[in-house]
Amino acid sequence: VGADGPRVPGDGGAMRLRWKRAAGGLVLIYCLFSLYAAYVVFFQGSRGSGAAARERRRGSALPLQNEGQQGESQHLQQDIEWNPWEEDEKMENDLQHRAQLQGFQKQILQNPPRRKVVQIWGKAAIGLYLWQHILGGPLTPSDVMAQWREGELKAGNLYFSFYTGPAVAPGRISPDTENLVLVLNGREEGKVKFATQWLHYVQTLHQMHKLKHTAVVLLGSEGCENGWIQPYLRKHGGFIDLLFLVYDSPWVDEVDVFQWPLGVATYRNFPIMDLNNLMLHSSRPYLCNFLGTVYKGSSRETLLDILKQEKLGAMCLISVREQWLPQETNDSLKKYQDALLQSDLTLCPVGINTECYRIYEACACGSVPVIEDVMTPGQCGNSSVFQNAPLRLLKTMGAPFIFVTDWGELPAILEKEKAMSLEEKNQRRRIVIEWFKQFRTQLKKKFTDILENKFF
Repeated sequence: VGADGPRVPGDGGAMRLRWKRAAGGLVLIYCLFSLYAAYVVFFQGSRGSGAAARERRRGSALPLQNEGQQGESQHLQQDIEWNPWEEDEKMENDLQHRAQLQGFQKQILQNPPRRKVVQIWGKAAIGLYLWQHILGGPLTPSDVMAQWREGELKAGNLYFSFYTGPAVAPGRISPDTENLVLVLNGREEGKVKFATQWLHYVQTLHQMHKLKHTAVVLLGSEGCENGWIQPYLRKHGGFIDLLFLVYDSPWVDEVDVFQWPLGVATYRNFPIMDLNNLMLHSSRPYLCNFLGTVYKGSSRETLLDILKQEKLGAMCLISVREQWLPQETNDSLKKYQDALLQSDLTLCPVGINTECYRIYEACACGSVPVIEDVMTPGQCGNSSVFQNAPLRLLKTMGAPFIFVTDWGELPAILEKEKAMSLEEKNQRRRIVIEWFKQFRTQLKKKFTDILENKFF
């Protein structure tokens, strides 16, 4: 009997048995864990180190990979690792991208890009020079006597439409026109009256908030007396945003008034010459030509006297008349074109203005203009941006012409011509033709850039 009472038989043995079993279980678990750890260390570790050794040996035998290849290897290794959420994430990204694309497409449909549209209405012959010779636009029908002619053209970022002919009247302007270029003739009083009627109509459209912007290409007065249009300019309270003005007007500032070339006489149906198909490698039969009207008391009389005194008539093709004729017959037009094509030089004496159609027509035929470089009476002259009048535009653009201040210089010029080789003349002809191409290309770009910057 113990101190605490009688012992129960077998109670101590059962307790010791349970403790032994628990200890044995722990030992077994410890042994199993030790065996697993040894397996990982000795078997998996050796396999990994062997693979690493092989990878090092392979790296030592091959050239070093560049950064791009290493990036690709890492990317491939990441792809090999399985991501259980990869498909769900990819589907979610695709859905988000599709929703964004649909939203963008919906926005485009609701707010489509606005086309930059400009209409040109030609009520002067220089409109044809602008459309066909500078912009290079088509025109239908081809019949020059048609009452209504039109064409469309994309130049740069602008979409142009052009309308001309006797049937083009103020009431025919489309009501949805927002941007307009109006080509007018303001050379004489009768033309100014007609041009003013057009301007009044266009002003009404502006007041009705139909038109937003207007530019005018104006064949101005040969004496640069164009005060009649000044009140219509926006800077004087009018509605004309831009003015492209023929002749050396002092108004030209390259801000809202720009000088524009006279060009060829489209009113006499002077054609668009193929500058790539001229007589570039053959001798021309005449040193020079002059076909035109001789006004009494003009320098043209002086020119004819010099040609007669120096007996240069045999070397130059000369045909004169005493009265100007606005229209050419088919025969007279062909005779004039042939003279330009068959002459190395084209003599360009001043008329009412220094600038004349003959300058541009000579270039179109590969004949070098010889220009009388003197100012004529009137208000033409230098401006705030051009100080080399007359013919400021041509001089600024580097025209490769021959300029004289007195026709007394002509005999020396012709003597020099006789001494030139055919190769030298052909090279000079190529220079003139290439300049004339670039002249038209640069004018096209300048015209479209000015309109786009001002209108849109």
